[in-house]
Amino acid sequence: MSDVVDLRSDTITRPTDAMRDAMARAEVGDDVLQDDPTVIRLEERVAEILGKEAALFVPSGTMANQLAIRFHCEPGDEIIVHGESHIVHYESGAPAALWGCSTAFAYGDRGFFTPDDVRDLIRYRDVHCARSRLVVMENTHNRGGGAVWPVDRFASVAARAKEEQLRVHLDGARLWNAGVAAGEPLTVWTQHADSVSVCFSKGLGAPVGSALASTRENIEKARRFRKMLGGGMRQVGIVAAGALHAVEHHRERLADDHANAKALAEGIADVPGVSIDPSSIETNILYFGVDLPGEREPAQRVCDALEASGVRMLSETRNRVRAVTNMHVDRAMIDRAAQAVRDAMATLTSR
Repeated sequence: MSDVVDLRSDTITRPTDAMRDAMARAEVGDDVLQDDPTVIRLEERVAEILGKEAALFVPSGTMANQLAIRFHCEPGDEIIVHGESHIVHYESGAPAALWGCSTAFAYGDRGFFTPDDVRDLIRYRDVHCARSRLVVMENTHNRGGGAVWPVDRFASVAARAKEEQLRVHLDGARLWNAGVAAGEPLTVWTQHADSVSVCFSKGLGAPVGSALASTRENIEKARRFRKMLGGGMRQVGIVAAGALHAVEHHRERLADDHANAKALAEGIADVPGVSIDPSSIETNILYFGVDLPGEREPAQRVCDALEASGVRMLSETRNRVRAVTNMHVDRAMIDRAAQAVRDAMATLTSR
């Protein structure tokens, strides 16, 4: 259907005509040989925005996070991370499978945790124990409903990590959203992290790609590990041009996605059987609970009903639905999606 309201993710975004034109005209070279001029411009621009010495263009956010884990850690090391984080749920067990690293889980509302959580999770410095080595924070936090880390809290956790001689990685796949929501430069967070990943293919609308930023020394290590994993690319300036266009032209419009997410939450908050707090919506991700007595998989039943009406969302857990606003969804489509939720819940609860 051409009129489908697709709220499954902001990864479904497609290049704009202006982005396609920039990609078609891109000057290219061989990125493995480090002479693709468009990639070089993108990496320099991202490093500048993030306040880091250097950056590396990579195919995905997962690869960016895993490269950071590799240059920060050795096999047998342990990573302190929120138990609902991307590297835990959506990276196929890569820290253990690729690098031999274990994870220790902190927990807290909306994906946040505290300096005391870090302290409590650090292993004894003893030959019997894994070595606590890295703290990972995700901003915005996906499974936390697109929550933005408060700057002071982020800084305090990072400070505790460094006091304990741990390194800090910021999984900033949607850091662009955090910056727009908070009205702050990204450096208010990145200055406290030893490395940071950002994604171009979500809210910014590029077709593919992420970047990892850190010190020049770390990025040179990451370049080697990227090649090891098969992530070395050749005339990739064609893709990098789309990412560069997105960085320069699509960041401020993320505010529209945030407003649409709040409007959707407000539009369904009073629906019987739906639970959501519109005041908690900060960026472009929202989760809402559904209660369908007698149903074993209520969230999936709701998503199936929505699909039939031309609205796409995802069942995240048995009774929780995820919707993510994006550049292809305007306010009229949000109103349609809200009505579809109303209709679906009315039908399903009347059975």
